[in-house]
Amino acid sequence: MSPPPVPLTRSYELCRRLNARHGRSYYLATLLLPAWKRPHVHALYGFARHADEIVDSFTMTGDREAALDELAGRLAPALAGEATGDPVLPAFAQTVRCFGIDHGDVEAFLESMRADLTVTRYDTYDDLLGYMEGSAAVIGTMMLPVLEPLPGMAERAREPARQLGLAFQLTNFLRDVAEDLSRGRVYLPLADLDRFGVSVADLGRSAPTPALRDLLAFEAERARAHYRRAAEGVALLTPSSRPCVRAAHELYGGILDRIEAAGYDVLGGRATVPRRRRLAVFARHLSAAAAAGRAERRAAGALRPGWEGR
Repeated sequence: MSPPPVPLTRSYELCRRLNARHGRSYYLATLLLPAWKRPHVHALYGFARHADEIVDSFTMTGDREAALDELAGRLAPALAGEATGDPVLPAFAQTVRCFGIDHGDVEAFLESMRADLTVTRYDTYDDLLGYMEGSAAVIGTMMLPVLEPLPGMAERAREPARQLGLAFQLTNFLRDVAEDLSRGRVYLPLADLDRFGVSVADLGRSAPTPALRDLLAFEAERARAHYRRAAEGVALLTPSSRPCVRAAHELYGGILDRIEAAGYDVLGGRATVPRRRRLAVFARHLSAAAAAGRAERRAAGALRPGWEGR
């Protein structure tokens, strides 16, 4: 028997909780968005996390491929407006429909999740970029309609959105070298390991070798190049979305700073941005977010007769 349909409000709330629990830095940045945008960002995050848990969770003991197939099978009817008992799909499908999000991006994301079930190595950075196109770049382009490019700027904003997704993903790969290896996966390109004289076994040591530190510094600079290209897109967004994206950019870039400050030792512990710094970044962008939100509400109110700006 199929589970009963999940109410839309409950689905959005579950997605919010997933974001708050698993993406603390990103969740903090979303609080800088206007209230009406946040649930949609949470829905996109929730769907991505939902699929990621199928392929990556240490606690899941069932058939991961079958579970991913089931999710994909429930997705098409949900996107068509059918009720579903899946906890995150009602909110995700509603957001996709509201913003006209490209279904091709959704399919590309699921394909990359499926690759994680069988592919454990990538020979070159171009090969890795092919995977990240679905696992990360399309997350940026799915978020883009919610973040609202300025009129006429949607096409120009698409590439920076892709680049921000790639930057975030590569940052995660550098932070999670040891954790990924425990799952049998290596996301550092094998050609780069060869170039720097690093073996896969070196990724499992208790501390990085000098060669591994050099390799991680090289990959970190690659990530920073993606961040630089992404930064060009912030000005192409509506002002009420800019503080959120700037904060997310700064917080995730802060992970790279922490990795660098630790001498690229990503094997002894997970690099995290301290809570004090996260709150400082949030506070630094809060006034701009509040001002942009007030301006947005005034502009909306000017279109409604009788609205008095309160």
